[in-house]
Amino acid sequence: MLRSAALIISGNALASILSLARNLLVARLITVENYGIAATFAISIAVVEMLSALGLQAQIVQARDGNDARLQAGLQGFQMFRGIISATLLFFLARPMAEFMGIGYVTWAFQILAVIPILNSLVHFDIYRMNRAMIYLPGILSTTIPAFLSFLAIVPLFWIYGDYRVMLYAILLQSVLTFVISHAVAERKFRPILDRDIMLRGLRFGWPIMINSAVLFAVFNGEKLIVGREMGPSMLAIFAMGVTLTMTPALVFAKSAQTFFLPRLSAVQDVQSQFAKLAVVTMQVAFAAGIALILGVVLLGESFVAVVLGEKYAALAPLMVWLAILNGIRISKQGASDAALSRARTVYSLIGNSFHVLTLPLSWYAAIQGADLQTIVIISIMGETMGLAVSMVLIRNRLLVPIAPMTLPVIAAAVVVLTAVVFAVWSDLPVLSGLPRYWAAVACVVASVVALASLREAWAFLTGLSRPTDASGSAAPDHTKVPEGDGGRDGSPLNSDRIDY
Repeated sequence: MLRSAALIISGNALASILSLARNLLVARLITVENYGIAATFAISIAVVEMLSALGLQAQIVQARDGNDARLQAGLQGFQMFRGIISATLLFFLARPMAEFMGIGYVTWAFQILAVIPILNSLVHFDIYRMNRAMIYLPGILSTTIPAFLSFLAIVPLFWIYGDYRVMLYAILLQSVLTFVISHAVAERKFRPILDRDIMLRGLRFGWPIMINSAVLFAVFNGEKLIVGREMGPSMLAIFAMGVTLTMTPALVFAKSAQTFFLPRLSAVQDVQSQFAKLAVVTMQVAFAAGIALILGVVLLGESFVAVVLGEKYAALAPLMVWLAILNGIRISKQGASDAALSRARTVYSLIGNSFHVLTLPLSWYAAIQGADLQTIVIISIMGETMGLAVSMVLIRNRLLVPIAPMTLPVIAAAVVVLTAVVFAVWSDLPVLSGLPRYWAAVACVVASVVALASLREAWAFLTGLSRPTDASGSAAPDHTKVPEGDGGRDGSPLNSDRIDY
């Protein structure tokens, strides 16, 4: 099982690092304003994906009869039908979206992007179905190879175009290659069908996902829309790059943890004692990822921006720690989301994410009143914190998972956040002006070590990965698979229907 975990994490990390490297290279080559325009492309795709997301890929993993060939074919056909609808919506929404962002002259680029939902809908579902048997390599190849080739294409595209079109065509290339490679590594033939019963089942499974996707769109892109509309492409470029740098580790963890834990949580979903233990482990691992992100940015964030992005992104440096706190708290919710997902409780993710959405009107008002980016991020942090608290209450009260083992980790993580805030505002605290700033970084390191040490259940689980284990972490032959039967109504809260750009 340790090899499986390493493969998942390394594969997801490599794909995300390559996408991040591509974005950094584009940002370095083109002007800040052009990068701001390029950042709107991912937003436009996310708008349409939000309107039609049903989490059908996750249903293959979560459903007890997910290995059934007809179910797979029916879900694949439904996915293609959904892709056509998404593409049509994106094409006709292209002009309104471009004009809303104040860049109506690139409407044509938004219309070209309408092909991406179709390409995404043609990705072979076999790469998801094989996760049920803990076979992860085909899915990893389908994400890493396209990301690598898209990265290699940046310099030739820059020689040809030299502006935001570099990102446009790199995104298109990655989508084409993902579609092609998913078919090359598939075991089953591609035979999509339109089956009314399967489509209705998919709708029952996915209607909470569609609503949650709207919420997640607001969570991931709400502030970007506000910044782009009220502050212009250049400030959007600064903000979008900071979000990318801090969210990439979050997405690596989210994909890896869900791929690793979801089949195991689903396999023991009807055995409360095993489920509760594994749910606590999942939540603690999520906290560990959030703590690691915050500490990493405190130690390296400003230096990374200065060395890699250069002077034109200097305004991003003081914002990095705040964005790390935001995404660190967001990562920490992922464990509770995965536990709920394994029992088909999508609405819990919806509730947890809704608090961030409720802060968006306040962020918009602040932007209109001339607030800076830091203020907008702090408002978002308040929403994510409330969402984390409510998510844990739901796990305790509705899934009957005892959260007493989370008490010390929550307190320790709060101390990590506090030390990171002190590091971020050091120059604004006159009482500390006579002390070197690195003491705040030292305090954050100490707090992080203590917080990580408090995750006892997670450490006990991880130390057992070197020997064969069952889904709950108990010693057993390593052949546990998700039981057969009917599926639930859930889907992935973070990446059920998206390919990240």
